[in-house]
Amino acid sequence: MLSYDDVYEIGQLGKPHGVKGEISFRFSDDVFDRADADYLFVEIEGLLVPFFIEEYRFKGDTLALMKFCDIDSADAAKELNGCRVYFERSLVPDDEPLSWAEIIGYSIVDADTGLEVGRLQAVDDSTLNLLFEVESPDAGPLLLPAADDLIQEVDHGKREIRLTIPNGLLPQTDTEE
Repeated sequence: MLSYDDVYEIGQLGKPHGVKGEISFRFSDDVFDRADADYLFVEIEGLLVPFFIEEYRFKGDTLALMKFCDIDSADAAKELNGCRVYFERSLVPDDEPLSWAEIIGYSIVDADTGLEVGRLQAVDDSTLNLLFEVESPDAGPLLLPAADDLIQEVDHGKREIRLTIPNGLLPQTDTEE
């Protein structure tokens, strides 16, 4: 059975478009187009349900009109309004560049100490310098720089990112002097 570790969120379904079951799909990652996917997972009441794609068309850089098989009316499409959409990690082609959405949930490990700092919650790309938004069990929310020269390794099997963390960005612990 597929778990949330096997997928990553790529968008959310919106309102029906027309009367034949088309639905708006606001996406953060167009991997479904690049990987030529046959299906996407839609989260319904906490379960990942596969929906086979009949067709889709882009309406902008982050919006598509999606038609799923067996969703043939506006009422059926309306039932999916607000549902989150996920893509299966194993279907991402090996030669595809890594997307930010794909690494959400990875562990951030301090490359110097080997200790886990926390889990990646989001990537803030609203400024010139990318930032990892990390939830740390010890320190709460942290913002860490996501510069290429600080990222030492990305291990997809372990779902972790080894990051050189500049001095002063992590809170001091009792054992440090």
